Amino acid sequence: MTPPEPAVLTKPRQMLQLIGERGERLADPEFDPWVADVDLDQLAALYRDMAVIRRIDTEATALQRQGELGLWPPLAGQEAAQIGSGRALRDDDFVFTSYREHALAWLRGVEPAELLAVWRGTQASGWNPFEHHLAVPQIIIGAQSLHAVGYAMGLTWDGSDAAAIAYFGDGATSEGDVNEALVFAASFDAPVVFFCQNNQWAISEPVGLQSKQPLARRADGFGMPGVRVDGNDVLAVMAATRFALDRARRGDGPTLIEAVTYRMGPHTTADDPSRYRTDDELGAWRSRDPLARVLSALEAAGHDVEALQTEAGSAADRAAADLRAAITTLPDPEPLTVFDHVYAEPNSHLERQRDRYGRYLAMYGEEEAGR
Repeated sequence: MTPPEPAVLTKPRQMLQLIGERGERLADPEFDPWVADVDLDQLAALYRDMAVIRRIDTEATALQRQGELGLWPPLAGQEAAQIGSGRALRDDDFVFTSYREHALAWLRGVEPAELLAVWRGTQASGWNPFEHHLAVPQIIIGAQSLHAVGYAMGLTWDGSDAAAIAYFGDGATSEGDVNEALVFAASFDAPVVFFCQNNQWAISEPVGLQSKQPLARRADGFGMPGVRVDGNDVLAVMAATRFALDRARRGDGPTLIEAVTYRMGPHTTADDPSRYRTDDELGAWRSRDPLARVLSALEAAGHDVEALQTEAGSAADRAAADLRAAITTLPDPEPLTVFDHVYAEPNSHLERQRDRYGRYLAMYGEEEAGR
């Protein structure tokens, strides 16, 4: 699409919303131009994406419950935030995520086996970042924001108009790494988008405990625009992300997006959310389901939603079957391979550790040492 001119926020806003909770299209003169090219077929494609990733997430959760995965962090409820922003990216943009952005991995072409490997424990990371322009999931809370800024600064030095985007949750905004990343990005006008998925809970702590103001307002203190968007509105998320990416490409610096959404499931499959949130709260957010909202918008516009649901369901079934089949392709790793990718170049310190571990394994016999 040809971006609107100029890429600036003309006034403060409460929360960007382009599709209401009942599926009604809401006009917004400031952000409508950023999605003017999204017709009904493209909106239907966004629904299809969300339906597929929801099914992948459901299947992976089931695999964990059946003992096939050691852990899984569900994304249910956050489909619009991830799909809307992910579809706004170019192939040469580089994505830095935490551990819940499975939709971004799927959009960037990560294979099912690569997606599952780290959660099954068969390898330390799932894919080659440079093949997908997607860093492997970051477990250390907020660390990926610094990685994104460093990469973005490198893009500027290389004369590229690509951008970096860092995904993190509301809890990460209290981490030093995220705040340091915001400082560096603002100081050097780095072409980076900070995408906060405010899913209301930092494990068992509500967002209101750590921030008395909307998280998007923190951008003011760092000298960058902050956009608060309805994270269950896939069209609004796409508009906000396109706006932020355009600023980055023009050399206007970073943007902080707060996508207000909700984690419908547990923090991970090791968590019991019933211990800290109520059924009433969960029910209220279920009524804001991002997939149902898009279907309502499409139905109101005369799109054949029954055919769309059938098509999307078939695509989701295929994706789920591929995911389950991928489990059988993940062999247990040989113990000494844990040393293979620690450093880019070999060094004596690592070699000594490898030798000692090899001798330890040999104590259990030649068969065990070679496994």
